[in-house]
Amino acid sequence: MNQTLALYQVDAFTSSLFGGNPAAVVPLQEWPSDKLLQQIARENNLSETAFIVAEGDGYGLRWFTPAVEVDLCGHATLATAHVLFRHLDFNKERIIFQTRSGQLQVSRERDLYVMDFPADKPKSYDARLLPENLMGSEPEAVYDARYLMTIYPHQASLENLRPDFRTMASLPWLGVIATAPADSPDLDFVSRFFCPKAGIDEDPVTGSAHTILTPYWAERLNKNALYAKQISHREGNLLCTLNHDRVLLKGQAVTYLKGEISIPQIAEKTY
Repeated sequence: MNQTLALYQVDAFTSSLFGGNPAAVVPLQEWPSDKLLQQIARENNLSETAFIVAEGDGYGLRWFTPAVEVDLCGHATLATAHVLFRHLDFNKERIIFQTRSGQLQVSRERDLYVMDFPADKPKSYDARLLPENLMGSEPEAVYDARYLMTIYPHQASLENLRPDFRTMASLPWLGVIATAPADSPDLDFVSRFFCPKAGIDEDPVTGSAHTILTPYWAERLNKNALYAKQISHREGNLLCTLNHDRVLLKGQAVTYLKGEISIPQIAEKTY
């Protein structure tokens, strides 16, 4: 016997349809098996599928790529908040999510969603320890955090990267950030993000990467409010603010799809 679940697809970190990073959002009454969550994410075949279950005054939130469950995902959190505020009549000022990365909060500021995430300050790393020609161009500096972060001198250097995805997938980090100063006077920095280990060669817009990028650029540029763009083929815009040991990420979102999926009857709670 099957049951029907609602499914939403949202373009996050953009004000225009077909921009930013698409994420699926599936509201649940209870947690099914991890196997089923992973199967749904694989079937959606987006960089992330977010699942939520109402818990106390907030929601339990989990994120799955087509290949693995991850500890933190910014764009799917933004997409989930958008679905709750816009489609599921959430009427409080702030959404509280319980996640594998602790408590996360999302509020609204005019047409922006504001996500409150823990900052992840990167530490210098010896580039000589990395495989040769990993990115197709040698970075001027390398840093270690939740993800590996590589620094380049110009935006053009970033645009011309040719990463070795097979080698990258063998690294101990889940993903690799590449970043550089922005060419535009309206932006502070640009970035790209690669995550072949999770089944995503290049992610269009990556909120969790900006919990690392923001502390780095805030210190380098001596400013706490930063305008950023991820320069994938879809592109996405973020306003990033360093607030002590937290990073506030602001962005917009647009609904692309509302539908239903039919799955086996949920019978096993696992979370």
